[in-house]
Amino acid sequence: MTRHTLNWMALCATLAIPGVAAAQPAMEKGGMLVDHAGMTLYTFDKDSGGKSMCNGDCATNWPPLAAKAGDKAEGKWTQIKRDDGSMQWAYDGKPLYTFVKDKKAGDMTGDGMKDVWHAAKP
Repeated sequence: MTRHTLNWMALCATLAIPGVAAAQPAMEKGGMLVDHAGMTLYTFDKDSGGKSMCNGDCATNWPPLAAKAGDKAEGKWTQIKRDDGSMQWAYDGKPLYTFVKDKKAGDMTGDGMKDVWHAAKP
């Protein structure tokens, strides 16, 4: 078999495995929650009751961790409906966001911003 054929076989096998797309939306790294690209996730002190208070310009600077149709919530992972009708991941009841000024995995430039944004911890 050629390498090209093996790559296609691996792709097909991955797509055929049920639940691969329903994996947790984030993971723990260094005591913090990060998305699958390794970008730091944040919580916002003004969010309460499982509702995001970060909309409009706020959500442009602090993009919500989007939940996709078919994603399954488990354990402390939940999904909330945003004001615009889209779905967002929350951990332990706290909606999660990334920060536009974080440019590479491991950046934490939003931690402590205005004393209301904090790196999310499991």
